[in-house]
Amino acid sequence: MTKIFSRLNRRQFLCRVGVGAGTAALATQGISQVFAASPIDPNHSLRLTKDDLPTALSDERSSSQPAPKHCITASIETRIFASSNVGGSDERNQLALDRMACAGFKVENPSIINRQYLRFAGTDLQRASDFQNLATGAIAAPKLLFGVRGGYGAVRLLPMVDWSTLGRIMKERGTILAGFSDVTAIQCALLAKGDMSSLAAPMLYSEFGKIKPDEVSCRQFVEALTNPNLTINIQDASLTSPNLPSILAQSEPKTLTGTIWGGNLSVVSALAGSEYLPHIDGGIVFLEDVGEQAYRIERMLYDLYLAGVFKHQQAIVFGALSGSGEDSYDKRYDVATVIRQLHQLTGLPIYSGMCFGHIGKKHSFPLGATCQLRPNNAGGYQLTFSDYPTIKADAIHVEGLWQ
Repeated sequence: MTKIFSRLNRRQFLCRVGVGAGTAALATQGISQVFAASPIDPNHSLRLTKDDLPTALSDERSSSQPAPKHCITASIETRIFASSNVGGSDERNQLALDRMACAGFKVENPSIINRQYLRFAGTDLQRASDFQNLATGAIAAPKLLFGVRGGYGAVRLLPMVDWSTLGRIMKERGTILAGFSDVTAIQCALLAKGDMSSLAAPMLYSEFGKIKPDEVSCRQFVEALTNPNLTINIQDASLTSPNLPSILAQSEPKTLTGTIWGGNLSVVSALAGSEYLPHIDGGIVFLEDVGEQAYRIERMLYDLYLAGVFKHQQAIVFGALSGSGEDSYDKRYDVATVIRQLHQLTGLPIYSGMCFGHIGKKHSFPLGATCQLRPNNAGGYQLTFSDYPTIKADAIHVEGLWQ
């Protein structure tokens, strides 16, 4: 990493990815190379939030003519929810909606993409109504409840929704709520108060509105929606830190089975001590984040540790910890050092490199479902999920998501 990268705070890091040397350079160079070649513009306004990072890295326009679309009749009852930031582009929102329809998702409330109040996708009441209207029965629960984007704002809605009733209704209907990043607040509240699972997955604006959605993320999204026994194999820890083994354990790793829960570390740590953070005995905690320096990651992990969150858990799984940079005081103090410290504090086995987070190629998976965590003979591990709602595979045309 370059010296200039090490001096970036989270805001500057996200700005730089969006407004630096350009997406063409980012497609052909390493991040540190691009940052070194492009000076910081302190007068440029912040354009990106955590859910946007993969977009800046992979949203290069193509000069070739698009291939003809092959769509199916949209039949999957779908409602979108906008719990956080407002979408920045009407054209991008519409492109995402068109792709969803092409893939078979019948979005019943597309007009909510036009809401805005300050930085948010509507007032608190409007955004909470995306959920509360389902809890009261004013609107029938769909099969898919799909997040528009992340950023910030979901935490403001938590006291305004009857999560217990919503969870019961979603179970009866087999509704799948999908999203990540700031949507972690919604997912945690739904699990804590409503005992209902959700799907860690890419979102409408953030992924499907790109000029070129990531095909791996699209395929894995559909795989998680349709496979009742999803399996994900991890061979190395590089997405978390290249300086870690896949498994940190005090003894020989063994097969574990428990409820997997968590999400974005910044959001999970902000919920510590509240009624909206799940309390699960024998759980498996999943955490990911982006643009947070190592000391900030450690501080948030200590928030959870001091609040007793890691007690009675079986393991911690880390996804991508993107863009952490170098510590300006000592380069040796990195993500790997932080995670080794957490391992010493908790005594829990720590599994790194899970292929989910603020990265281009995400493998969607259920949160709040049963997860079997099993080491393999090659030093990696396997996650197998069960007990979560799914959609029939023949109702989805996966190629429609990136056409």
